[in-house]
Amino acid sequence: MAAETLAPGARRLGFRTRFFYGFGSVAFGVKDNGFSFFLAFFYAQVLGLPAAKVGVAIMAALVIDAFIDPVLGQLSDNTRSKWGRRHPFMYAAALPVAVSYLLLWNPPTGWSENAQIAYLVGVAVLIRTFISAYEIPSAALAAELTTDYDERTRLLSYRFLFSWLGGLAMYGLALSVFLRPTPEHPVGQLNAEGYHDYGLFAGGLMLFAILVSAIGTHREIRRLREPPHERLSMGRFWIEMFGTLANRSFLMILASSFFLATAIGLGFAITLYFSTYFWEFSAAQIAGFTFSSLIAAVVAFATAARIGQRFDKKPAALVMLPMAMMLSVSPVVLRLLGLMPENGTTALYVWIFANNVATVTLGTAGSILFVSMIADVVEDAELKTGRRQEGLFFAAAAFVNKAVSGLGIFGAGMIVDAAGFPEGVAPGAVPADILRNLGLVYVPVQVALYGLATLLLLGYRISRTSHAETLRRLAAQAELTHEPEPGVGVRS
Repeated sequence: MAAETLAPGARRLGFRTRFFYGFGSVAFGVKDNGFSFFLAFFYAQVLGLPAAKVGVAIMAALVIDAFIDPVLGQLSDNTRSKWGRRHPFMYAAALPVAVSYLLLWNPPTGWSENAQIAYLVGVAVLIRTFISAYEIPSAALAAELTTDYDERTRLLSYRFLFSWLGGLAMYGLALSVFLRPTPEHPVGQLNAEGYHDYGLFAGGLMLFAILVSAIGTHREIRRLREPPHERLSMGRFWIEMFGTLANRSFLMILASSFFLATAIGLGFAITLYFSTYFWEFSAAQIAGFTFSSLIAAVVAFATAARIGQRFDKKPAALVMLPMAMMLSVSPVVLRLLGLMPENGTTALYVWIFANNVATVTLGTAGSILFVSMIADVVEDAELKTGRRQEGLFFAAAAFVNKAVSGLGIFGAGMIVDAAGFPEGVAPGAVPADILRNLGLVYVPVQVALYGLATLLLLGYRISRTSHAETLRRLAAQAELTHEPEPGVGVRS
């Protein structure tokens, strides 16, 4: 059982700070939800582009973005201004995020297939770049606001809660308002005009969330660390960027998170295919699953910090991963074995609803612990290198989170293509053998991804005890050099 006292130099944060810090993740949740659930479906089933090409296009945007994130992290770590290191980026990103997201859902008409694919890549890179300019500095604040092992998990619980609330609220609105069935479009998910209206509303919500979070946390600037006084040269930039990979715990948690995020992202990206065609749920029924995810997000928010206090983060995550994997694939496996209720029955809906609550609860609580574990690497690396690089470490975390909407969508496109899924087909008209192939490809891929994430996590070495010792040694070094202790404000 964890002690109730804080570590030396750590801060207990108030509700106001946690709330405004977390609220900004509404923007990431909206973007991530749109990429995960709707983007591939919109460009493939509504616009008629090949699913495999759409998956490759979004994957290409992810690869390009991978080079942008570390640059933004380094720039954030080394920025000097009266608004600190993080807030200038947060303010500047707000409007570009909204505009680029609107453009994503309003592609030009009459263009050739290759031109539309190029447009998708270009705009996807834009929205990823601008959301990174907000998300990376914002996420880095978690390691600056407090150095306490358990307080970080509590703080990040707010971040994940608002990310889920924003994404789920937008998901529910999309299906119940913007993509509702009409006489012209009896299948609301195939209504192109609805996606245009969705993009406008979602962009405005993202703008609002970013500004509220930036303004709400502005008063914390005086308590945060100042950047180093050294000038950032190109040589030092690359040395420090690749130097992060020399930290074994960071490398292992990053690799594990990569496969976990891909597995979760794959599940999200292919959900609309399974819900619409495999289970044959209506748009209203699919929208109802918003409440199952909302329940799960609240449960994960309420329990993640408690689990982190009672157990070390690593062993708790090692239990959650296999459980989440088994729950995520169990309905599909049971249907392939002929053991699930028939489509159109209440029993089937209740079964999938309950399964979604359990799966999302485990996945969200595990993700909170994963990001909190990355925050703990900051002090471990500082002790070994003398450099504190919250932005650079969280740039990697942001990249992993984007894998949810990048690699996941890519994998979903490949699975749909491998199953021979037809385009623009109505629910109930897909041949049974194609639906069977969809399940037979999906399940082994998910098992492999979750398995790799679990194995790689075994290499993470930071525990509650080792982290406390690291803080003690950093405090001793700071005392010897007359520098402020880690986690204590240094601005006047």
